[in-house]
This record gives sequence, C-alpha cells and structure tokens, in this order.
Amino acid sequence: MDISVIIPVYNEELNIDLLFNRLTNVMLALGVKYELIFVNDGSKDNSIHLVKKLAAQHQTVRYIDLSRNFGHQVAVSAGIDKAIGNAIVIIDADLQDPPELIHQLYAKMQEGYDVVYAKRNSRKGESFLKLFTARLFYRILSSITSVNIPVDTGDFRIISRRVVEALKQMPETNKYLRGQIAWIGYEQTYVSYNREERNAGKTGYTYRKMFKLALDGITAFSNFPIKLVTFMGFFVSAIAFFMILVSFYIKYFTDLNTVQGWTSLMVGLMFFGGVQLISLGIIGEYISRINTDVRKRPLYLVKESNIEQE
Repeated sequence: MDISVIIPVYNEELNIDLLFNRLTNVMLALGVKYELIFVNDGSKDNSIHLVKKLAAQHQTVRYIDLSRNFGHQVAVSAGIDKAIGNAIVIIDADLQDPPELIHQLYAKMQEGYDVVYAKRNSRKGESFLKLFTARLFYRILSSITSVNIPVDTGDFRIISRRVVEALKQMPETNKYLRGQIAWIGYEQTYVSYNREERNAGKTGYTYRKMFKLALDGITAFSNFPIKLVTFMGFFVSAIAFFMILVSFYIKYFTDLNTVQGWTSLMVGLMFFGGVQLISLGIIGEYISRINTDVRKRPLYLVKESNIEQE
C-alpha cells in the first residue's frame, strides 16, 4: 500500500460523497495503491451509513466506527493505528483543506522528507475572533516550547511510515498530534496553500474544543506554566517581604499613625488568594494529565470496522 488517507468524521453527511469523489480522482491521477480510512467519531447524523455504503461499493474504502465521540485527535490516532500505507495523509472531511494538494505533498515527500505539512496562507470563512485567537495561540506556543511546532498549520499533512511507527510509541491520552510529529523530528518541510470555506454543514470545533486542544498542546510540550507559577511565587513573596519592612519602618521609625484598614486587608487576601488559586489550577492540570495516563485506559473503543483487527 503506497498511501493511506485518514479522514476523521463528525457529522459530515453533506460532505462525504464529494470528498470521496475528489480523493478518488487525486489518488487515481497519482497512480498509487491507496486506501481511504474514514473514522467516524460518534457522529449523530447519517455519516456512518454513507461511509458504509461507499465501503460496500469500493474496496479502497475502510471505516472505523468508534463507540462514542472521543475527539478529533483520538479519531486521527485510531486511523493511524490501522493504516498500512508507506505514507499517511491526514485530512479533515469538511473540504476546507483541498484534496488536490495531496499531489504537491506527495511529490515533496519523494524528495526525501518524512513530514510535509500544509501551511495556510489564508483562511476563508473564519471569524475575526477565531483567526485572532488561532494566530495568537500558535505564536505563544512557538515561543514557550523547545520543540519547533510550525505556526499556521493544522493536521493536514503527509507523514512517512517511520513517523507513524514513532507516533505509536507515544501513548499519552491527551493527544496533540502536530506537536508530537514536530517532536519526532526527521526531515520536515511544508507546502503553502489558501484554505477554503467549509463546503457544507457546521464545524464541530467549538471554542471549548479549541481551548482544550490549546491546553493539551501547551501542557504536553511546555513547562512554561509551571515556571511561571514559580516566578509568580517569588515575585509575590518579594513584594510581601518588602511591605513587611516598610510596615516595620513606619511603625517604629516614624511618627505616622498606622490604622489597620479593612479594605487593604481584603485586597491583600484576594490578591494572594487569586495567585494561589491560579497556581493550584495550573499544577492541577499537569497532575490531572499524569493521572489520566497512569490509568492506562484504552485511547478509544471501536464499535464496528471493516478493517481486520490485529
């Protein structure tokens, strides 16, 4: 098998047939042996039935129907686990990422690269808030991590078999695949493109899911939040020590009358209490992830699939 194409699906019934046709045309034009792996991530619409229909008509179509919604990154991971191609393409089902770009991704890989990711020059149909927050996140993540995670990229990319095998050795539950792939290394490059609007339907990536993905990325590849907590602790302690010295000086070496004020007391308590709560929250996020990984629960459960189980 030359190429496996992994397509995570969540409520994409309006896009599946068109996506299949465009992907098939691309693969036939490339002249390669290929498989299309649709991973149904707990869709509530008719997506899985359309995929099963395609699978019954075309031997190139594989499907994995997960037992519930596990999230985009886990759905992609499920496809990676079952893909047998020498090269693996990851592409979403909403057709914002053009399947025709696979030509360029695959051609670039033939030059000796293990990872060729698609870098977005523009993103049509996105709100100003989403564009701003995405741009801000990528640049913050790039500045606080030791891993060179490419900015302005999603999961649309092609990766080699040895990158896939490396990913399988990374068992963390809170997946952030673009960060993991960057961490693996090897030869990586990119192809630029302009991202289109969603073809049909509504995006499943809510702001809540975007925030979770951002949190997974930061906590998985940066210790900066913990270092920030430590810095805040020293900074606040220094201010507190300075204020103690000032208070002693005013009390014992000046004639000023000092009055213990309720307002200043409450402000001080809220300030230090807020710092402590923020610090505990950040530390708790890291501990929560450790706890999740220690449980060693399966990353996902498969309800049905036409791929032979290992």
